[in-house]
Amino acid sequence: MTLRVLYVDFNSYFASVEQQENPRLRGKPVGVVPVMAETTCCIAASYEAKAHGVRTGTGVAEARRLCPDIVFVHGRHDIYVNYHHRLIEAVDAVAPVEVIHSIDEISVQLPTRWRTTESARALAERIKQSIRERIGEHMKCSIGIAPNTFLAKTAADMQKPDGLTVIELADLPKALHRLQLRDLCGIGPNMEKRLHRAGISTVEALCRHSARELRKAWGSVGGEILHAQLRGVEPRSEPRAQATLGHSHVLPPRLRNEPDACSVAHRMLQKAAMRLRKNRLAAGGLRLSVRQPARSRWSREAHFSPTQNSAELTEALNALWSLRSAPATPVAVGVTLFGLVGEDSLSRPLFDGAHPPVSPLLATVDRLNKRYGKTLLYLGSARKGAGEAPMRIAFNRIPDIEVER
Repeated sequence: MTLRVLYVDFNSYFASVEQQENPRLRGKPVGVVPVMAETTCCIAASYEAKAHGVRTGTGVAEARRLCPDIVFVHGRHDIYVNYHHRLIEAVDAVAPVEVIHSIDEISVQLPTRWRTTESARALAERIKQSIRERIGEHMKCSIGIAPNTFLAKTAADMQKPDGLTVIELADLPKALHRLQLRDLCGIGPNMEKRLHRAGISTVEALCRHSARELRKAWGSVGGEILHAQLRGVEPRSEPRAQATLGHSHVLPPRLRNEPDACSVAHRMLQKAAMRLRKNRLAAGGLRLSVRQPARSRWSREAHFSPTQNSAELTEALNALWSLRSAPATPVAVGVTLFGLVGEDSLSRPLFDGAHPPVSPLLATVDRLNKRYGKTLLYLGSARKGAGEAPMRIAFNRIPDIEVER
């Protein structure tokens, strides 16, 4: 009994939610976009759109060329988070969810009684049935079952949509040989080039190399970890402290000017500060980034004593924005807080008039905004952007609707 992990990947997640919500979109090519503008790109595509070559990251104009009948819908991240929690409940009703990897990927550790191929497959079918009954017929998932998480994720990717693939220890490494290097998690374009320089151009060749050889080709211990994962070993992972916290937003055309873009940046900063306070953290640095035409990017950083006070963070953001001399048109803005520490390590300011790093008043503002809506109370610097910068879903983090909507 070598099977230990069952991995669930919800197929074309954002687009599938839209099709489940709106019967008129079912069976049609759908592209989900962050803003309804010709200059943006798809953040998700339905399988009907993928059949025409539309992918995540495909520009709207290119998507129209590839698929003239495509229907674009504005992303609704609050609904995607709501569906995420419902899907977790649907899976958890059949088997306890062990790890939430992202908004659309979770895994289950298989107890001993479920580790045979027959019982693991039966469990996977019950999970699919639970999703159909509790969520709907249009929420498909691919399930991979294998000796470790890496191989279970790989198996889930091998048959989409609505697939079910089992990789036994006895199947290795032959079961992987038909894959491309880029099919394996952790191998992107740059790593693929690096492996090619080491004489590794196929997964079969990758599997033949020793741990020592892969470490040398990888340039780090990551090569040894991959060597173990390819053989069914589950590497030990140490919990990591959160390093950064922030938000970014593609600006609609009407806001692509300096004053409005600055206001949206302040709106995102105030959301980030609210998250800091909820998580009992403080930040010692702020990074402001602005994407401009032709994908050029402008960014600056500020460092300060750790704080979670929105007023102090606002002053830092204003100082950074003032450095934008002769700026190009802002297309997207982002704010990132870094140098995160626990609020218990903060001390009171030495001088009168300085902003306290922890403010009871701001805690009260947070409670009122949670109860009555995000635009009830905010600093004036975010006035024009108060209704902008809606919740966004990062690859490996589920947004907190309470503070990010």
